[in-house]
Amino acid sequence: MDSINHKIINVNGINMHVAEVGQGPVVPFHPPWLPRIMVHLAPPTSLHGGTRLQGSDLVALIDVVAPDERKVFVVGHDWGAMIAWALCLCRPDKVKALVNMSVVFSLRNPKNKPTEALHAVYGDEYYISRFQKPGEIEAVFAQTGTRTVFENRVAFLDYYASKYEKSGFTGALNYYRALDLNWELTAPWTGAQIKVPVKFIVGDLDLTYNAPGIKDYIHKGGLKKYVPLLKDVVVMEGVAHFLHEVNQHIIDFIRKGH
Repeated sequence: MDSINHKIINVNGINMHVAEVGQGPVVPFHPPWLPRIMVHLAPPTSLHGGTRLQGSDLVALIDVVAPDERKVFVVGHDWGAMIAWALCLCRPDKVKALVNMSVVFSLRNPKNKPTEALHAVYGDEYYISRFQKPGEIEAVFAQTGTRTVFENRVAFLDYYASKYEKSGFTGALNYYRALDLNWELTAPWTGAQIKVPVKFIVGDLDLTYNAPGIKDYIHKGGLKKYVPLLKDVVVMEGVAHFLHEVNQHIIDFIRKGH
């Protein structure tokens, strides 16, 4: 694998840490936790101890790193997938095509705030519910210890532990705390479709795939209804949330050009 070039780029009023690798067209990939994926550009999100990354930040980053390209290919996973969906929803003019993983596009429900809907289904002990009160879960993590929080949960334990020991968890947790705010801000896009070509990849053991109603939504026309340019759905057998060996799926899709 080519060596990874880390750099700081000033965009949208922030200094963004970007990891760059490979040759060819610019492909923003976020968050970059898949160790064997060949991408050109990977801005770490604050969810993983790196840079704050929002939709407007990603648009600004694309303008800086790909000034001669009208559109770019985008790859997203988990929170990065949610940001990628938002980018395609609000600025489809910036995106040639999207490969998104694990988190499906969810049509905005104008009647229910996300945290209220999640709480109604999963209750007080659901992790997103527990994350809502500022300072509360941070205190639990501080008492537990950074390394202990990550043990048996992620690869590259030393890397993630070192990053979070410096940054703390608040930046990451604020993504969850902003769910309702983002819901409010996206009101103008209620009912809007994703109008870029999409390939969706998920593991059959992923909790996101096994959440109530998601399999039917993906396989019985729901996702296609709201993502009409959905080209392919790949369900990887024996794979959970942290997807690996997805290079060829992504490369094949990009090579088609769409």
